[in-house]
Amino acid sequence: MNRSATMASLRAITWLLTAAVIVTPLAAMVALGLSGNHWDVLASPEIASATINSLVTSSVSAVAAVAIGTYLAVVLDHTNLMGRSALRLFALSPMFIPPFVGAISWLGVFGPNSGINKIWRGFFDAPLWNLYGADGVIFLLIVHSYPITYLIIGAALRRIPSDLEQAARISGAHPLQVLKDITLPLLRPAIIAAFSLTFVSNLADFGIPAIVGLPERYYTLSTLIYRFIQSGTVDQPLQVVSAIGTLLLMVAVVAAILDAQVRKGHTELDSTAALRAQMSLGGARLPLSAATWFSGLAVTVLPIVALGTQSLSPAPGVHLTWENVSLNNYVQALGMNTTQIGLRNSLTLATAAAIICAVLGLTIGLLTTRTRARSNPYLNAMAMLPQAIPGTVIAVGWLIIAPALGLFNTPWLILLAYVMAFLALVVQSVSAPLRGIPRALEDAARISGAGELRALLDISWRLGFPAAITGGAMVFLTAVRELTISALLRSPGSQTLGVAIFDLQQSGNYNASSALSVLVTIVGIFGIALLGHTLAGSNKNRG
Repeated sequence: MNRSATMASLRAITWLLTAAVIVTPLAAMVALGLSGNHWDVLASPEIASATINSLVTSSVSAVAAVAIGTYLAVVLDHTNLMGRSALRLFALSPMFIPPFVGAISWLGVFGPNSGINKIWRGFFDAPLWNLYGADGVIFLLIVHSYPITYLIIGAALRRIPSDLEQAARISGAHPLQVLKDITLPLLRPAIIAAFSLTFVSNLADFGIPAIVGLPERYYTLSTLIYRFIQSGTVDQPLQVVSAIGTLLLMVAVVAAILDAQVRKGHTELDSTAALRAQMSLGGARLPLSAATWFSGLAVTVLPIVALGTQSLSPAPGVHLTWENVSLNNYVQALGMNTTQIGLRNSLTLATAAAIICAVLGLTIGLLTTRTRARSNPYLNAMAMLPQAIPGTVIAVGWLIIAPALGLFNTPWLILLAYVMAFLALVVQSVSAPLRGIPRALEDAARISGAGELRALLDISWRLGFPAAITGGAMVFLTAVRELTISALLRSPGSQTLGVAIFDLQQSGNYNASSALSVLVTIVGIFGIALLGHTLAGSNKNRG
């Protein structure tokens, strides 16, 4: 009886903590957004324009990202394109760089005073392309979202039974006809899922439209929310941003429901162990390889070189030569009090979020995969819900309940928002390994006299702990470079590293912001590479 009561207590505590972190801020935001008399403000031309801008940038970028992701999935995983393995790494490189850092990097390529535009202006008396504005926002959203679409669609492509394609080829179908009539129709659910995820993510992205759009007064809903919160340019700003946040939440929920319906109506075909025959590109192999390699290298090399060049340049707009190379920007940036505070806060908050998410996520994974309860699917769905919710909505929710919790203008408010936003990373990381643990191990422990909780802790908890550490590391790497939540919940003394870089860029100190961006990029790439090496080693040991 005591053992059952202990298990029930663990389940109740887990439910309460998860609901408190996820449901409470969302419910407060929706309640505040649907109350009051601020609807006339929502109908203002300013908000209408920002809404249209958000819909245009998110939809166009999502369509383009899905098209690029589908193309890469086919040519990299399904054809005899030259150098596919190496090219895959270049194609995925934007994933390693935070979007706001990517925006700063590309300004070094196509900013008004970039080297390319200066040279072009000398010949044609006009820049080749000024990245500031709507087209720049769309371009950067595409660059930083197509890798996700490629991963989703590529994973679905590898699950398609090769027998179907081989049967069509044997029947005399041309490779392109096989691709059009068999492969792409079977990829439709993955394509829709990739589009919905990308659309919602880009709809609420803050860093890219803030850095590239605001200088041209091009507002999206996320940047408008930031302006309302920081400047107080409207009456009852919390009510107004709550209403906007509720609208974004509804869009996210609708997208998630549509995605679930598509998946529910799709019959998953069993893949076979037969080797998939590569589709020969024939005479198009060389030009397609050259074009794909050129694009992959341009997306990877150009922004990184531009960022590094700007970080070493003595002043904005000064042509970099061997004589004027300087590390002063790094010294200046690292020596600033705001940078040191931001770095300390980011490391502290990211570490705390990683630990909390690892413990709570592993507990949720244990309860939902290793126990039998009717409430398990609901607990898992609640933990995974923030994945479909924009960071803007998460920040607004916590901003509303902060005064009641006594956390207003404190860094702990950012910590709670981080836990809500990134808990799903750990739940995802631990669920698959926990499902693979034979129940016979726990049954043996139960036969030996251990209770259900003791069996869970001694067997499943220990075996799932490495996966929780991996998930916690993913939380740390994501949180330490985060901007959207941190920018909206910032307060004096609680700014993070991402906010410090953003402030430097907004104040016109482009060289110092580039220097910090280089350091963030290096740390991010190193951390992700180390995490990948650890995962590969653990998989090898399990094998």
